[in-house]
Amino acid sequence: MQTDEKIVEVLNDLIEINNDRVRGYERALEETKDLDVDLKSIFQSLANDSRKYAAELTQEVNKFGGEATTDTTTSGKLYRAWMDVKATFTGHDRQSVLESCEFGEDAAQKAYNGALASDAEMSTETRQLITNQQSTLRTAHNLIKKYRDLHQAVNA
Repeated sequence: MQTDEKIVEVLNDLIEINNDRVRGYERALEETKDLDVDLKSIFQSLANDSRKYAAELTQEVNKFGGEATTDTTTSGKLYRAWMDVKATFTGHDRQSVLESCEFGEDAAQKAYNGALASDAEMSTETRQLITNQQSTLRTAHNLIKKYRDLHQAVNA
C-alpha cells in the first residue's frame, strides 16, 4: 500500500489538535472548583469526544498507509503554558477557565477549516468524517461560549 503523505499530514494535524483538546480539558478539570459540577461534566465529555475523534482519525491514517501521531501541536504546548501563566495572575476562576477553553475551541475550528480547505486528495468518506467532527466541535465551541457569556451576564 502506498502512503498518501498529504492526507496523512492533514489527518495527523487533526489528531494533534484533538490531543490538545484532551490535555486542555484535563487541565480545565484540574482548574475547575468542586462547586462547578456542571463544568466538570462538560469538560470530561469534551475530552472524551476528542479521544474518540483522535481514534477515528488514527484509523483513517492507517487506511492511507501512514503512521498516526500521538503528539500535540506546538501551539497547543504554548497554549497550555499560557494557561499556566494566566492562572498564576488571574486565579482559577470560572471565567478564566471558560475563556481559555474557548480559545482552544477556536484553534480546533481553525485546524478543521484548514484540513477541509487543503489540497490533499481525500475520499468522500474521509471528508465526511472531518466535516462531522468539525460540526460537533462547533457545537462544543458554542456551548463553551454560551457558558462564558452567561457567567459574564450573571456577574455584570
